[in-house]
Amino acid sequence: SIAVKSLSQFALGSCFRVPSPAMSDPCAQFKDMKSYWDIPGMKAGVVTGKVAWNLLQFCKAKGFALPAFNCTGSSSCNAVLEAAAKIGMPAYIQFSEGGACFFAGKGLPNDKGKLQASILGACAGAHYVRNVAPAYGIPVLVHSDHCAKKLLPWFDGMLEYDEYFFSVKGEPLFSSHMLDLSEEPHEENIGICAVYLARMAKINCILEMEIGITGGVEDGVDNSGIAKDKLYSTPEEVWQVYETLAPISEKFTIAAAFGNVHGVYKAGNVVLRPELLGSFQDYAGKILQSSKPLNFVFHGGSGSEKRSIDEARTHGVVKMNVDTDTQWAYWEGIKKFYDDNELFLQGQLGNPKGLDKPNKSYYDPRKWNREAE
Repeated sequence: SIAVKSLSQFALGSCFRVPSPAMSDPCAQFKDMKSYWDIPGMKAGVVTGKVAWNLLQFCKAKGFALPAFNCTGSSSCNAVLEAAAKIGMPAYIQFSEGGACFFAGKGLPNDKGKLQASILGACAGAHYVRNVAPAYGIPVLVHSDHCAKKLLPWFDGMLEYDEYFFSVKGEPLFSSHMLDLSEEPHEENIGICAVYLARMAKINCILEMEIGITGGVEDGVDNSGIAKDKLYSTPEEVWQVYETLAPISEKFTIAAAFGNVHGVYKAGNVVLRPELLGSFQDYAGKILQSSKPLNFVFHGGSGSEKRSIDEARTHGVVKMNVDTDTQWAYWEGIKKFYDDNELFLQGQLGNPKGLDKPNKSYYDPRKWNREAE
């Protein structure tokens, strides 16, 4: 819109430029903490605002990233919560626009330019996680995934509900949201992010933004034919993000491109260069006279080699997205169940135990959904 365009140009003006004096290490207070439970205000259930942000700083100080899993319904949410509880660690539950629409129900209208089902599904998913997560005994961040420019009505709808929720509860419904305007001109991308971050800062909500492009196909967005140079960000681009957004709020993360691709791929087809993240940190750190001032997100985590993941997390990656691998895991549970019980799944009656024997206990959705989880 004209308003967003003019505001984005304003956001790139000198009033939002970062000051030059040296800054202290933002993670220093967390280096001696033994557990994330020592973070002030930490609790089981959904965390937001300063508590959520401090959790990310704890991650960076300790050299690990929180996994972020795309969920499409209560079953996948439960699987993530159960797994996180078993290892006693926090996690993200996140919803894409398509996943959010699925959560609400594919039978609902989801008109272009309105995306009402996607708004409803994301908010319903966030409420669901808020209600059940405390029972699992671990902290959770609720997040919305990639939002391209054409999906901004979805983002606006969620943010409006965040603001309403904040007016009632004193915190946003979601822990964070992602804007993916990487297909737009760089300055427009940053400018629009600045406008939204200024709005989100008022309700203590974290913004994740993307520069460069994540290749592959995800949630109907096909970047498989993108030019290879678009898969790698530069230190100057990353710094421009920081110097524009930092004066508005500290609560933003950057999904900088270092060869990331959505989906799984044959070894050698994708060249991940996690060392670039280190160069981005060095560039910003020299200007700010600070160690690792940037907070990165690793997109396209599925199928990545362990050595690339290990190196990335040493360079300030605090969040890593996982979707394709868990989609396969969910299907594999169902597939194995079918393979093991095929003769009990050919009709309501009749199996190796007798022609009149019922099969209800096998085709009951709770049975194979549980195997998927």
